[in-house]
Formats: sequence, structure tokens, C-alpha cells
Amino acid sequence: MASNKLARTNDDIQRVLANLLTQVKDPRVQQGMISVTRVETTGDLRYSKVWLSVLGMENEKEFKKGLRSASGWLRHELGTVLDLRYTPELVFEIDHSIEEGAHISALIEQLHDKDTGSEA
Repeated sequence: MASNKLARTNDDIQRVLANLLTQVKDPRVQQGMISVTRVETTGDLRYSKVWLSVLGMENEKEFKKGLRSASGWLRHELGTVLDLRYTPELVFEIDHSIEEGAHISALIEQLHDKDTGSEA
């Protein structure tokens, strides 16, 4: 029962943060298309680890600084929207899996183009 509630809480946090991240005014954060790929919250609701994927990120170090700067506002807004016993502290991680998948797809496409080019 508790794991289902925690899974719903993770989904709610993911949904709300995806919306809030578009409203952050810090230009360090607005570096591309941001997607919240996963959220894991501890059982006591004290911490949430948030994985973000950013297409078109220019500077990862500056992006992380901007997130740390905006985390207080994001946490406050999250607490306003969600009715939780505790509003978790947000810990952000960058998820590179979408970029890696796009790179692998490009490599496969290059191999496919070479194979079809040699047959003609």
C-alpha cells in the first residue's frame, strides 16, 4: 500500500515539476527542452531525486548552478500545489540516456546508409 502511494507521489512531483521548470526565469536553466524523466522520493518524503533530460543544453555546469538557485522556489511551489506532509528537498541529476539513445540511433543510421550505398 505504501509503495503505491509513494509511486503516485513520485508521479505527482514529476508532473508538477515538469510544469514549473518551464516557468523558471533563470537563463541558466532555460537552455533547451527540459524533460523530467524520473523522480524517486524517500519513504519519509524528506528528499526527492529528480532526473532531468535536456535537449540542447549548452553548459551543464551552469545549468546545475541555475537549478540549485531555483530549487527553493521550485520546492515552495511544489508544496503549494501538492498537499504533502513534508515538501521534499529536491536533488537534481542530469539524465543523459536520451542523448545516448539519439547518438546510437545516428550511428545505426550511418551503418545502414553505408550498407545500402555499397549495394547500389
